[in-house]
Amino acid sequence: MQKRRLSDQTLTFLPHYLLSLLATLLMGCSTYAPERQKSDYPVAQQGLLDLRTVRFDQQLVPLNGAWKWYWKSLLSPGDRSPAFEYSTFPEPWSTQTWNGHPLPAYGYATYSLTILLPRQAPPLALKLPDFFTAYRLFVNDQELTRSGTPGTSPESTTPFWSTQIKFVPQTSDTLRLLLQVANFHHSKGGPYQPIFLGSAEELRVAIDREYALDYFLTGCLFMGGLFFLGLFLFGRHETSILYFSLFCLLYSYRIVGSDHYALHALFETARWSLLVHLEYLSLFVSVAVFVLYTGSLYPADVNRHVIRLLTGICLVFTVATLLLPPIYFTQLIDPFLGLMIIYIGYAFHVYWLAARRKRPGAKYSLMSTGVLLAVFIVIILKYFQIAIPENIVLFLGYIGFFFLQSLVLSYRFAFTLRQAKEQAEEGLRVKNEFLSTISHEIRTPLNAVIGLNHLLRQDNPRPDQLQHLDVMLYSANNLLHIVNDILDLNQIEAGKIALESVPMDPARILQNVVSSFQAVAREKSLALNLTIDPRFTPNVVGDPNRLAQVVSNLVQNAIKFTEQGGVVVSLTVDEQQTQTTTLTFAIEDTGIGIAPEKQQLIFNRFTQVDSSLSRTYGGTGMGLTISHKILQLQQVELRLQSQPGRGSRFYFTQTFPRVAAPAPEPLKVNKSVSGNKPLHGITILLVEDNAMNVLLAKNILSKLGATVDVANNGQEAVNMLDSTKHRLVLMDLQMPVMDGYEATRIIRKRNETLPIIAVTASLAQEIGERANDAGLDEVLVKPYSPGNLAQVILKHLKLAE
Repeated sequence: MQKRRLSDQTLTFLPHYLLSLLATLLMGCSTYAPERQKSDYPVAQQGLLDLRTVRFDQQLVPLNGAWKWYWKSLLSPGDRSPAFEYSTFPEPWSTQTWNGHPLPAYGYATYSLTILLPRQAPPLALKLPDFFTAYRLFVNDQELTRSGTPGTSPESTTPFWSTQIKFVPQTSDTLRLLLQVANFHHSKGGPYQPIFLGSAEELRVAIDREYALDYFLTGCLFMGGLFFLGLFLFGRHETSILYFSLFCLLYSYRIVGSDHYALHALFETARWSLLVHLEYLSLFVSVAVFVLYTGSLYPADVNRHVIRLLTGICLVFTVATLLLPPIYFTQLIDPFLGLMIIYIGYAFHVYWLAARRKRPGAKYSLMSTGVLLAVFIVIILKYFQIAIPENIVLFLGYIGFFFLQSLVLSYRFAFTLRQAKEQAEEGLRVKNEFLSTISHEIRTPLNAVIGLNHLLRQDNPRPDQLQHLDVMLYSANNLLHIVNDILDLNQIEAGKIALESVPMDPARILQNVVSSFQAVAREKSLALNLTIDPRFTPNVVGDPNRLAQVVSNLVQNAIKFTEQGGVVVSLTVDEQQTQTTTLTFAIEDTGIGIAPEKQQLIFNRFTQVDSSLSRTYGGTGMGLTISHKILQLQQVELRLQSQPGRGSRFYFTQTFPRVAAPAPEPLKVNKSVSGNKPLHGITILLVEDNAMNVLLAKNILSKLGATVDVANNGQEAVNMLDSTKHRLVLMDLQMPVMDGYEATRIIRKRNETLPIIAVTASLAQEIGERANDAGLDEVLVKPYSPGNLAQVILKHLKLAE
């Protein structure tokens, strides 16, 4: 049970909140029970209402009480008065009797009232509500207004509903009202709301305020519905959003199409039959949509059979409204209002369960349903004339309900976005782990392939064997290049790439790149040339590795798509100042070229200009993307000039800080070590669990003159290490029993200071921090060449001496 309780005190607070809200709404209602009428306002007696003592500048007066009543008569001024009775006004006909006989809701009648006014009164006006279903009002023998046309038959009666404010002509201190009412089109007949008499200015302001609130609320609901509909169509295709948008759009009509009938004031010539159909349909359909909204909002907390039943009932009411005339379908409103309590109660039950189960936004749903329940109780009280609420009360209730429901969807939307973000981050983490694992597993066998290839080359192979070795080495390096590109692209997109800032010589970097591609260019009979601006001085600061990577990718791309002619790599000085140097790097070819409309596509990952080029020229299409992104990280733009069939020119302009000291000589990683024994007399502890890599390392180290002891895991290395014998440790990092990190930490805790070199298939940037923390001196990434291994060992043995 403890798990089902909300962590906060929301559920404990809600009953008190809802009771307080209901009390607040009910306090905003003005009761018009008969006993209060006698004490608060003058009441008509036998067709006469004495208001001579009323201060109209301080209050509005309902014209309630006993009016003269002429059933089955539509009297006009001057007509002879037939038999009459005194009738309580306002009261529907179905609750009254004539000559002791109950009356139907259909028929026609005339009401008469004489009002005595004070001698000094401000300009007065009458507030006339809608009557069932048409009326005409005469004041002092002159027609003042009408709503529809009352008649003695359905054919002669034109129904219409509207709320009107009409100024009263004050020609005397007496008002004689003659009110004709007829109904042949609605299930209820006769007056059911009071007529108010009061200050014309106050009544005008009041009706304007009522209409303004109705129009404002309608506009809010309509625009909110359009917003959520757009969110559904163009954003998240979640059915709860669609249902709520439809609910807002449908219910917005009820605000102006019922109660005060603000919409009818704008369309006075509209057909009453159409308007009353829309009024009832908007209620039945909107409730059905709200049921579907509740079901889609918390599907795990609803009973699908109950949702179908409640929706089906609304659809039955809807079909009846569409097929039947108003005199029949208007009888459905009373039972439907009773059903509304069940509907709201079930929604409250669903949201209560959702809140207990901590569904997203459920507490807002629960509060909004409480608001809706209070609003509908007030509406029912008003409908049955038990209490008349202030308009602002219902306005605030509606605003509160729709605001809280909007919070529900907003919260769910934010919750879904947060979940999507977490899933994306988890997916990125899994992708990084997968790529890291794949990289390690590919580099490990490649280390043996490339390393043994180099060893075989040192054994003076026959020309045909050398050709096979060249093909093997090219294929292995090509696979390694693809793996490196994927990892580089992943690092760039994850924002984990780090840029160095060290002294360098861009000219020497270009020379090394051009030299490394000369053999490939010769195979295709292409000229590969380098031009350096004579004004260039080498003392600049930048990232030499990334510059070499960008230029290498561009040169490789140029050679790949050039069949004849050549490739020119150039460095041009654009501006050289005391603190900075601006250089332009360009790679120009005479290849196939690129059409203007496709020149931006080539910078997309895994993309080439034409899919057929992938089959013709091969490649993943990542080189240009990586170069483009690396330069973007340095706020540099990679640009292209190209013409189909005439070649392309890739270039970029970059500004480098200058330094006084010359750039250091780059390391020559492919230095040959054959023909000498630089490690003669040196014993090295090799910690490696892969048999192929053990064979490779032992062969390389033996050719260098070293003696090699082998440990298959970190635990063996810790037990075997003898600092009086071993001068250096080559430590693999991922091993069974004990990994290289733990073994190195244990060795360092014994105060051993000999060099420990990590030899791993993981990238240096992935393990850099862990390697430093463990006490490793350097990281050598697999696959390595004999020259790489020799250079690292000689470097650290020299430092250790």
